[in-house]
Amino acid sequence: MGAHCCSHDPAPFTGVSPRYRRALWIVIALNASMFAVEVVAGALANSMSLQADAMDFAADAATYGLTLSMIGRPDRWRAAAALVKGASLALMGSYVLGATLWRVFVLGVPEPMVMGAVGFAALAANATAALLLYRFRDGDANVRSVWLCSRNDAIGNVAVMLAALGVFGTGTAWPDLAVAAIMAVLFLYSAASILRQSFAELRASPRRSVPME
Repeated sequence: MGAHCCSHDPAPFTGVSPRYRRALWIVIALNASMFAVEVVAGALANSMSLQADAMDFAADAATYGLTLSMIGRPDRWRAAAALVKGASLALMGSYVLGATLWRVFVLGVPEPMVMGAVGFAALAANATAALLLYRFRDGDANVRSVWLCSRNDAIGNVAVMLAALGVFGTGTAWPDLAVAAIMAVLFLYSAASILRQSFAELRASPRRSVPME
C-alpha cells in the first residue's frame, strides 16, 4: 500500500504523517553523519567522486530539513520550497561537473581503498534511507524531491565503489572523474524533474492559501 490513504482521492501525499516525519529525522541524521565522514575521506583520498558524494549528503541533509519544515504548510509554500531544492541541486550538479572538468588537468590519482571502504559505508546509509522513504516516493514536489535525492545517493554510492575498482585496476584517475561527471549529470536531471513539478504545482495552486493553524 502506498502513501495515499484513500484510493479515490487523486491528491498527492503532502507529508502529513507521523511515520513520514520520523523517517525524515532518521534520514537527516544519516546524511549529516555521512557528510562529515566523506568530506574528510574525499580530501584524504584525493577523490573527486567522494567529494561530489559528500556535497550530495550535505545538500540532502539541508533539503530534508526544509521538507520537514514545510509539512502542513499551504500548497504554494511547499511548491516554492521544492523549487528552491531543485535550484540548489542544479547548482550543485553544475559545480561538480565544472570541478571534474578542472580536475582533468590536475595530476594525482585517488586512493582506491579509501574510496571503496567509504563508498560501502555510504551505500549502507543510503540504502537504509531509501527503504524508509520508498513508500512516500509518489507525493507532491516537496515530498518527491526527498525520494529523488535518496535514490541519487544510492546510485552515487554504487558508482563510487565502481570508480574505486576502476582506479585500482587502471592506476589512473579517469574512472573517478568519469563517475563524478555522471553523478553531476544525474543531479542536473533530477533538478530538472523537481523544477518542472514545482512550477506545475505553483501554477495550479491558488494565489492565497489558508495559513496553517
